[in-house]
Amino acid sequence: MTALGQNSTGTTVVDTSTGASVTLSWAAGTDVGNHRANNEDSYAIACPVFAVADGMGGHSAGDIASDCVVQRIAGLEKPGFADLDALEMALAMSVVDLRNKLTEDQQGAGTTVTGAALVQEGDQLQWAVFNIGDSRVYVKLDETFEQVTVDHSVVQQLVDAGTITKEEADYHPHANVITRAVGIIDEPIPDYVALPVVPGMRLLLCSDGLTKELTDVGIEHFLTNAPTVEDAVSELMNAALTNSGRDNVTLIVIDVIAVTVGHTESSVSPA
Repeated sequence: MTALGQNSTGTTVVDTSTGASVTLSWAAGTDVGNHRANNEDSYAIACPVFAVADGMGGHSAGDIASDCVVQRIAGLEKPGFADLDALEMALAMSVVDLRNKLTEDQQGAGTTVTGAALVQEGDQLQWAVFNIGDSRVYVKLDETFEQVTVDHSVVQQLVDAGTITKEEADYHPHANVITRAVGIIDEPIPDYVALPVVPGMRLLLCSDGLTKELTDVGIEHFLTNAPTVEDAVSELMNAALTNSGRDNVTLIVIDVIAVTVGHTESSVSPA
């Protein structure tokens, strides 16, 4: 397990060339769970990039794989907004790191990675949400709550084909089989989803240790009712561990407090 970065109650990210800025607060947590001996999850808070990685592969190598990814992502921390070319280079270099660290009997190790990078496209500020594997990103804004990422998994393919329902996927015998990962065999190619950066939005980045224990309804409840990001992390973690905690649980919650584009500022109204 590798946990990189500190919680923040208010950090402003500014692009000096345009004057655009975003004020964020965030918190993160990770736990080994109730049934695992080792925590193979890792996370990186490397503003303007945030990421969660869920290692796998046995021989105690899952933690090596997730560590390689978040260490490279941690190197993306900088003033201003993110560069997606740099993110993809970091993912590619994490594979090189992994290849250099794994022993012969650990070659099957790999990791998921999901996250959000704060970027500017023209005059629009966006979250570039990225994922490889079945760790997820959710967004809550006003009355809207949705899963942003699409799992790279066997059961997601079955759901897409109409063979099983989303509810049946949670209990399918191949529920843990993913179809894309960061490892030494395949090039790490993430999917991207662009989200406009809006004051009042709350993002959740999490490993499947959370989504195994809580339904979307439960996740939405805690994201909606927790007054702060720290409370959201604590309440979601406690719920997952209380339900069973079958797997490692890792999550990052991010609140968008204020956004300035050019000379126009918008922010969350005081409660």
